[in-house]
Amino acid sequence: MSVSAGPTDDQQVSRRSAVLAVAIALAVAATGLLWAKWLPYADRAGAVAASRTWKGSSLLALGAGENPFARAWDFTLAYSGAVWKALVVALVVAAAVDALVPRRWLVALLGRRTPLGGSVAGGLASLPGMMCTCCTAPIAVTLRRSGVPLPAAIAFWLGNPVLNPAVLVFLALLAPGSWVAVRVGVGVLLVVGFSALVGVWVSRRRGADVPAAEEAVARAADEPFAWRDVPRRFLGRLARLAVVLVPEYLLVVFLVGLVGPPLAGVFGQGGALAVLLAALVGTLLVLPTGGEIPILLGLSAAGASAGLLGALLIALPAVSLPSAVMVGRALGWRATAATAGATVVAGLVAGGLLTAFA
Repeated sequence: MSVSAGPTDDQQVSRRSAVLAVAIALAVAATGLLWAKWLPYADRAGAVAASRTWKGSSLLALGAGENPFARAWDFTLAYSGAVWKALVVALVVAAAVDALVPRRWLVALLGRRTPLGGSVAGGLASLPGMMCTCCTAPIAVTLRRSGVPLPAAIAFWLGNPVLNPAVLVFLALLAPGSWVAVRVGVGVLLVVGFSALVGVWVSRRRGADVPAAEEAVARAADEPFAWRDVPRRFLGRLARLAVVLVPEYLLVVFLVGLVGPPLAGVFGQGGALAVLLAALVGTLLVLPTGGEIPILLGLSAAGASAGLLGALLIALPAVSLPSAVMVGRALGWRATAATAGATVVAGLVAGGLLTAFA
């Protein structure tokens, strides 16, 4: 009597396919990051270690003396030229995650049992990316739409720019040790602590606690996986992300280039009000990875206060107006606004700590 393959055999085949699909997604991510981030940053770290100087100037000083629209256009071109590789990788990785990674696995990995645990998982997952706040937005959007709980998605979005290992190395080579200590300490507070609090607050405003990992996994139903569907799903997701997010990104970056340099004038002022304004303005401005370094070094050389430097040390990289627009629909506008507010608070905390170290 022949024995037909039972459910266990089907499950084993399905699991093998899922493992292979995840391996392909990881290979895509690693290859892209090697090209856009890891190798370039390794080269730059070597150059910085040898020269102890940062080559290049602040993007906010670009187009000084030009009319506002010409300055905004120059800013948009310069910023896009600095981040286009990372943005392409982010779009491709986001589409690959959506097409290849089972949603239940993704949610199980990043969901955890508590909001704090989810924030820790999201923050740790962000470390290899080393992306600026705009470039990490497509992946954060995909994570959230795949069912990843809000604290983990926010922590991933913030962790890429704030806890970027390459930027921490650059700061250690070029700046006082107190800058690195404050960036790491307040960065962890923002990425892990504040993102968990924002997730809990938003969920309770909706009348429900943040779901446990098991409940999130139960709700994240996977589409039936078939290899023949992967190209369609990948290209479809890539097209949707590119068509929606890239025009938003370019438009808002242009607007930031239009009004950002005049707003950045508050950086040269002094006093507690200037620190608050710097934290607010820094949260709106957009910069490529490490773009805060020439600004901070220039302000320090010009005699800026430790409080202002500390505020910008966190606020400049963490969130920007373009990235907030890109993730707003997926994370929710209330959560996005709360995250921006938490970034301002974290900037003020960093300013206070750096003042205490001075």
